[in-house]
Amino acid sequence: MPACLGLSLLTAPASVASEDAVVPAQDTFSLTARYSSRVLIFPVGDIVFEARLADTAYSASTRIEAAGLAALFTDFDINAEVQGYIEDTEASPRRYAHVERTGRKVRSVEVSFAEGVARSAVEPPFGSWGVPPASEDDRTGAIDPMSAFVALSEQLNRDEGLGCEGVLPVFDGKSRYNLRLENRGRDRIRTRGWRGEAVLCDIWYEPISGYDPEDYPSERELSQPLRIWLAPIDGGRYYLPVRLYTRAGLGGVTIELAQVSAA
Repeated sequence: MPACLGLSLLTAPASVASEDAVVPAQDTFSLTARYSSRVLIFPVGDIVFEARLADTAYSASTRIEAAGLAALFTDFDINAEVQGYIEDTEASPRRYAHVERTGRKVRSVEVSFAEGVARSAVEPPFGSWGVPPASEDDRTGAIDPMSAFVALSEQLNRDEGLGCEGVLPVFDGKSRYNLRLENRGRDRIRTRGWRGEAVLCDIWYEPISGYDPEDYPSERELSQPLRIWLAPIDGGRYYLPVRLYTRAGLGGVTIELAQVSAA
């Protein structure tokens, strides 16, 4: 599994006001969560996740920046956002977008989901759409990376936190992959931002299409799941990731909740 998957799942233009109308003004649960990431003991990134959640709709944004040791060697940030609906307890994205900046290079990706088919607009365009590129059949019924967390939260709420299972089909604007969920039960956990019992889930990354040969995950990366701890919030109506860990990459990657505020 790519070591950056945990980051991408929590990750566009900054202006979302016109799209936020999908979330009702009343009966909305709002939260801001701050995460820190590290490789071994070295901090490498800061993440801020903001969301507005309701029974019928959701919107969220994420900002990721290099921090600590990583900031000495690279200059990058990612801004992502999503708006969507909850239909029959299933996440149904309306629009997903992200802007990725590395040094002076900037790329914007926007994905629409009209008629259940994910379609992306990219500027500047990718030099390659992968071998093979993600077909229309691949993109039909797929959701974006951020909506995958909403879908998992809805599943846990529907099953009263009994565990995670099934497969989530994801399209990030270029690559199409599955996230295969495996229930690991419950575990007590403590981070700077949260302590208590959490649902424990392994997420296996299964690439489908839209990968260039040099970017295709290695066998070692695919052999390691992303382990995620999800804590109940708002009386168990929603579930928030409080720790993510994968052994993929040099030394493994850990992302932990540092601070959360909700209203």
